[in-house]
Amino acid sequence: MCGIVGIAGFLPVNQSIYDALTVLQHRGQDAAGIVTVDAVNCFHMRKANGLVSDVFEARHMQRMQGNMGIGHVRYPTAGSCRASEAQPFYVNSPYGITLAHNGNLTNTHILRKGLVEDSHRHVNTRSDSEILLNVFAEEMNHFKNYPLSSENIFSAIASLHNKIRGAYACVAIIIGHGLVAFRDPNGIRLLVIGERQIEDGRYEYMIASESVALDTLGFKFLRDVEPGEAVYITDKGQLFIQQCSDNPKHNPCLFEYVYFARPDSFLDKISVYSARVRMGTKLGLKIANQWKDRNIDVVIPIPETSCDIALEMARILNKPYRQGFVKNRYVGRTFIMPGQKLRRIAVKRKLNVNRAEFLDKNVLLVDDSIVRGTTSEQIIEMAREAGAKKVYLASAAPEIRFPNVYGIDMPSKKELIAHGREVEEIRQLIGADALIFQDLTDLIEAVREDNLEITEFECSVFNGIYVTKDVDQQYLEYLQSLRNDDMQALRRKNEMESLEIYNEI
Repeated sequence: MCGIVGIAGFLPVNQSIYDALTVLQHRGQDAAGIVTVDAVNCFHMRKANGLVSDVFEARHMQRMQGNMGIGHVRYPTAGSCRASEAQPFYVNSPYGITLAHNGNLTNTHILRKGLVEDSHRHVNTRSDSEILLNVFAEEMNHFKNYPLSSENIFSAIASLHNKIRGAYACVAIIIGHGLVAFRDPNGIRLLVIGERQIEDGRYEYMIASESVALDTLGFKFLRDVEPGEAVYITDKGQLFIQQCSDNPKHNPCLFEYVYFARPDSFLDKISVYSARVRMGTKLGLKIANQWKDRNIDVVIPIPETSCDIALEMARILNKPYRQGFVKNRYVGRTFIMPGQKLRRIAVKRKLNVNRAEFLDKNVLLVDDSIVRGTTSEQIIEMAREAGAKKVYLASAAPEIRFPNVYGIDMPSKKELIAHGREVEEIRQLIGADALIFQDLTDLIEAVREDNLEITEFECSVFNGIYVTKDVDQQYLEYLQSLRNDDMQALRRKNEMESLEIYNEI
């Protein structure tokens, strides 16, 4: 999962894009990048591994001239941490195009082969985002007139929709034309658009992964970009929006509402905060019905996504809600950290127990989800060490049994603790005294209550149904092979860094 932003305006955008990326930092902590285009149509790019605040220094920001730009924060979907795969990507033909992408394509092998053998285009990395950019560039290359019309650009995106598969929300800049954004025809990845009026009465426009980025910069939320839609904002400030898919469907990623999105965002007309409160209502009622014999003394969230869920559960169960864990906010989200070893180390650095809330109590811990189970196991151990008599665990999401192929780092069945296991087996592995999961039907109802027009969500991690209908075992094995290669490279990198530190000592 990544975060993207694009701004087309009449004032310098460097600081605005930087601020937007800091708001979207929760969507990716591995790398960050910004590209702006100046008045003489020159791109200015800065991207590197690290947090937004680490990647961009004052000297970089001063170089980012221009009134139009795009930005990206990344976490790798296959374990890779290569700096060369930080976004945005750039190609100089045709026109000069730069693009940032959130999601994951599922037919990259076929697309790469076509780009090399038929279009004679060079792809420098293994990133599917660079492939997507080159496919887009190739479609744009079919038009001989200059400048391109909005119809030309929308026609290119319509053709792109017919060629690529998977999940994608994109922002791009075409030199001499303007800002372009588009969303996959299944609407898996999310995208919103807003406007801001400046002093002379003209409007600036912003595209982002979440509405909270618009709020922070003073942009008025206009609407969600619909599945299959494309947005084109010219360098003169003209706004064009058009549906570019023959058969768009609305299948937003359910896991966005469970874990990734900020609670103050509205996505596809759904309040993330309200959805999480309703998750707490549903799960609280399930516990009240099924755990009547459990003597729960206190409800404690595993911060931070689950806090709103746990507070509502405590209300339903009529039990005290307590902050039993103190979070170090300067440690990143462990789920999106590359590598199991780094995740394990980060848990105790991130959380410390407030022993007074555990001593001699039967505690109900609440988490948003259980993916690999290692974090849950460590947290349960911490609760016992703090003196808890019984440790119960509730997950606001159902069992995650299947890999995700649309941009979330769950590519391997072997890494998912719930794959091939029943609840009792999972409970024993993580060491809980009792374990309960949200029902999928309850989760869907909790999320869609704000927008009943959405009838289906992308739920593949829970039910194994892939909405693009092109995912088979061979593809899953291909993803796993990429992950294995990346992790081997990461281990070699860590070993070399450790050796360098030893030699310096």
